[in-house]
Amino acid sequence: MRMTVCRKGHFNAAHRLHNPALSDQENEALFGKCNYPHYHGHNYDLIVKVTGEVDPKTGYVIDMKVLSDLIEKLVVEDFDHKNLNLDVEEFKTLIPSAEHIAYVIWHRLKPHLPETFELLIVLYETPRNFVEYAGN
Repeated sequence: MRMTVCRKGHFNAAHRLHNPALSDQENEALFGKCNYPHYHGHNYDLIVKVTGEVDPKTGYVIDMKVLSDLIEKLVVEDFDHKNLNLDVEEFKTLIPSAEHIAYVIWHRLKPHLPETFELLIVLYETPRNFVEYAGN
């Protein structure tokens, strides 16, 4: 039996959308208020979806405590109340857009899950704006 289990997470973080290859004027035109030089913040809501076979011994796809601990250690501890541009290594070379944040979270979590599991990251930057990344 294949099933998807989901765990919610939350973090608050600041960021600035800025491409150093572009001029200040081009960045401002492209990113608008999100290019504010002193950064801006979001209250991110995260949903981590893991799909796999239900283990007949436990009745679990994955122990939710294990998944919760992975999210806390690999995402929340590094992202919460941080400036993503300055404090998170991956964003020294990636613009911390919602798309890239979801991508980074996927790549942080996937190596810690069994290879047979599918992983989908849903990241809400605002209640109305969200992205999904499934590693493809």
